[in-house]
Amino acid sequence: MGKEGVKIEIMDTTLRDGEQTSGVSFVPHEKLMIARLLLEDLKVDRVEVASARVSEGEFEAVKMICDWAARRNLLHKVEVLGFVDGHTSVDWIQRTGCRVINLLCKGSLKHCTQQLHKTPEEHLAEIIDVVRYADEQDITVNVYLEDWSNGIKDSPEYVFQLMDGLKDTGIKRFMLPDTLGILNPLQVIEYMRKMKKRYPYTHFDFHAHNDYDLAVSNVLAAVLSGVKGLHTTINGLGERAGNAPLASVQAILKDHFNAVTNIDESRLNDVSRVVESYSGIVIPANKPIVGENVFTQVAGVHADGDNKNNLYCNDLLPERFGRKREYALGKTSGKANIRKNLEDLGLELDEDAMRMVTERIIELGDKKELVTQEDLPYIVSDVLKHGAVGEKVKLKSYFVNLAHGLKPMATLKIEINGKEYEESSSGDGQYDAFVRALRKIYKVTLGRKFPMLTNYAVTIPPGGRTDAFVQTVITWSYDEQVFRTRGLDADQTEAAIKATMKMLNLIEDKIND
Repeated sequence: MGKEGVKIEIMDTTLRDGEQTSGVSFVPHEKLMIARLLLEDLKVDRVEVASARVSEGEFEAVKMICDWAARRNLLHKVEVLGFVDGHTSVDWIQRTGCRVINLLCKGSLKHCTQQLHKTPEEHLAEIIDVVRYADEQDITVNVYLEDWSNGIKDSPEYVFQLMDGLKDTGIKRFMLPDTLGILNPLQVIEYMRKMKKRYPYTHFDFHAHNDYDLAVSNVLAAVLSGVKGLHTTINGLGERAGNAPLASVQAILKDHFNAVTNIDESRLNDVSRVVESYSGIVIPANKPIVGENVFTQVAGVHADGDNKNNLYCNDLLPERFGRKREYALGKTSGKANIRKNLEDLGLELDEDAMRMVTERIIELGDKKELVTQEDLPYIVSDVLKHGAVGEKVKLKSYFVNLAHGLKPMATLKIEINGKEYEESSSGDGQYDAFVRALRKIYKVTLGRKFPMLTNYAVTIPPGGRTDAFVQTVITWSYDEQVFRTRGLDADQTEAAIKATMKMLNLIEDKIND
């Protein structure tokens, strides 16, 4: 591909194809927020935001996005899927203020004859009619050849008939989908090169589906074959097994092909989390680039190698994606791994102490308990019995109640730096009532800031039973820093309270540093 690398255009279809994920439906303001993040933060080249004629809500969402995009000179980057339906789709898109239609045509003979019950000639004539009308309305036309992968495999003469009839119209891009996710990379190369050889000056996009877990591989095969554009979604959202995930596509394009895109990699993780939240589809912890665990080393030998000139690092440096490397603690943790975590916390231990702490962490790991960096000072304190971390905040007593028809109440007594405080509050749940009472002490009585709870996850530790411990991991935001604390107990509320007390002690330690 040469030293410079080929330039690849990225079209993200999270808001259209991604929304076809089972159970996912974005409301208009969520669509606008995601569109803004895609275009302004991630800097994708184009976004497909909806299908025409779907609903009134969809119309409002597209109108809102187009109004926003027009004010920022980004309207030419907003696209809507339309259909071969005379003037209907074009008029719908025109009314929203959108200026680009992605026209869905049939890319295989089977789809044309068995779904539309039309001859190729009839279908072609209808497509040309829509393209002409869109031209008259000054709307740019891109064309999807739906089921192109089956078409080029089983009825290539039909695909070429369609292309020959459309190549001299005003169509800007021909978008080639593997609609049913049936292709492998070798087939993509074979079929895409056929298209490029026959239509060398045409702009082709490739649209992959992940049914065989080959979407990313197929996307790269398409790049090798000379396509100019790729379709992606955030987190790989999409119908059935989903589409090619933008984060993975971007990383491989850059690192393996020296290809050039406009994507701002440092924003990939943040945008991924927003889409995770809006969609309700949880990102697997081991998903490349954006998964919770992918920049976490567990084996002690890896931490040791990282200490010795980054022996276990590759080009996927977490800082590229707005993240940082972490060293998890478990039964395979060696002293080097634990030392890395202790260094981050500013703690130094002699060899004897290190051995004892390592043994304790291995013991916890054998029980399948998650040990976080925030737990380390407490483990050190517990093991060495010399108060490496003194508890400056102690929960002396608390009472929470739950009664039918009444809001839960919490009363607590807490000691902060040797002084006791007592407070009560109601809340939406027992833990919420507890936190509200705490917040009163910190904000009203002491006039201090109280951290914001940004995420709350309750699990039974892996391998546990329903009557086993409950693990609560809470994510907090304080002074522009994000950190997690964990509580483990047979009772969910008690586990959350333990995690909260750890958080308060961590903050107290920072304040008193």
